Amino acid sequence: MAVAIWRQGNYILSEHNIKMKKIGKNLSLICFLGILCAAWLWPQGIRKAVWAGKFYDARPEVLSQQLDMMLEQAGASPFSVKNLRALIAPHAGYIYSGPVAAHAYRLVQGQTYDSVIVVSVSHSHGFSGGSVYPKGGYQTPLGVIEVDETLAQELMRASGFNYVPAAHTKDHTIEVQIPFIQKTLPKSKIVPIMMGIPQTDNVRRLAKAFAKVLPGKNALILISSDMSHYLTKKDAQALDANTIELLAALDCERLLKKIEDQDLPMCGGAGATAALLYAQGQGRTSLKVLHYADSSVASGDESRVVGYLAAAVYVEKEKEFSLSREEKQELLQIARSAIETFVRNNQVLETKPKHPALLSPTGAFVTLKKNGQLRGCIGFVEPVAPLHQTVAMAAIYAACKDARFQPVTSRELKNLEIEISVLTPARQISNPERVRIGKHGLIITQDSHRGLLLPQVPVENGWSRQTFLQQACLKAGLPKDAWKSGAQIMIFEALVFH
Repeated sequence: MAVAIWRQGNYILSEHNIKMKKIGKNLSLICFLGILCAAWLWPQGIRKAVWAGKFYDARPEVLSQQLDMMLEQAGASPFSVKNLRALIAPHAGYIYSGPVAAHAYRLVQGQTYDSVIVVSVSHSHGFSGGSVYPKGGYQTPLGVIEVDETLAQELMRASGFNYVPAAHTKDHTIEVQIPFIQKTLPKSKIVPIMMGIPQTDNVRRLAKAFAKVLPGKNALILISSDMSHYLTKKDAQALDANTIELLAALDCERLLKKIEDQDLPMCGGAGATAALLYAQGQGRTSLKVLHYADSSVASGDESRVVGYLAAAVYVEKEKEFSLSREEKQELLQIARSAIETFVRNNQVLETKPKHPALLSPTGAFVTLKKNGQLRGCIGFVEPVAPLHQTVAMAAIYAACKDARFQPVTSRELKNLEIEISVLTPARQISNPERVRIGKHGLIITQDSHRGLLLPQVPVENGWSRQTFLQQACLKAGLPKDAWKSGAQIMIFEALVFH
């Protein structure tokens, strides 16, 4: 992994064909155009509807009416969309699971999410890891919904997942969610993610990718999952109640253990657990059950039922990052010991922290001063390593690898002043007015140019917001007003101590 080190559709055509048949003109031309259109669509990644006419109605007018009826019958949700992070909805044929799924989609109907990340598990192709559908769109009788290519690429890079075409080609579990999205969130794009054979490592990778990519974005996670399969109604209800209790208790460790032991009756449990892990990293989390039922409601057969759950995941209070006095002192000691070990012995210190908070992957900078003057400053923006390791390596680089200074000598060690800045994940903003002096650090990016300034820099120099933005552009090697004309602006916060 490269680490950045910083210094301070078809339905439309068929309808058209029908009209042309009625007037009896230019049929051959229309067929020819249809062939050309299909040839153009497929290279763009348009995934054709496979389960229309099987799991849901293939007639667009009928399908639209059925969706409206299910959403109306679900009724107004008693819950708010405020602080909503994820939904869970079932993926069987609409006659069975559609009314339950409608309770999830009724909650967000009419909202304006830029993208919906639809996560499921492949029911048709066995593979390891995860597959992100990279571009194009998914087609249903209601038209084609576009894939958010930029967000898909970001999630692919952050998770390490690739695109496995066979995982998406015939599977129903994402496709059956798309008409509901088209009906309730018509302006949204999608990012389809298909998980392979459930493995705890892949669950954690997906959760970390969410944590890295989604903050600051107007995106919703949609977990496509049924519950227990083919038990008696009594046994299914008991088993599903236990699973829902684990979900509501946010007991991710037990969920992960069940995934590892292949003992979780929820087929989309990997995606659901990843969503919960992500939400818990954002702050105080809760899961609300919107509706539960099983297939016997439609079939009348209570001897072999499938359970269906609609649920919502909320972050009720944003997490405020903090470290105790003891944790800060341990990090400062790690930084000093790492520098001394490297300068005196040319060895990298192996750190074993006492405090669990230092084990979480976190970005950090180490700033060195001597007699009040800058002596080196280097850090890692991305949370690619545990905090204690990040601080140790940043301290070594600041002491010996900052090209602006000669490497620190052993005679200087006792006079070094160490300042540590522990960073929150960076998030993109579109309005520069959101930048707060003293609170936010800046990353300005355009093409291959990047410039970073820590939150304390404008305070130390008495800069205004505009000057801060200009200086970050200059640091990136860009014109000072590039922040006004296309450069990407990202902000982050830092916990600074010495």
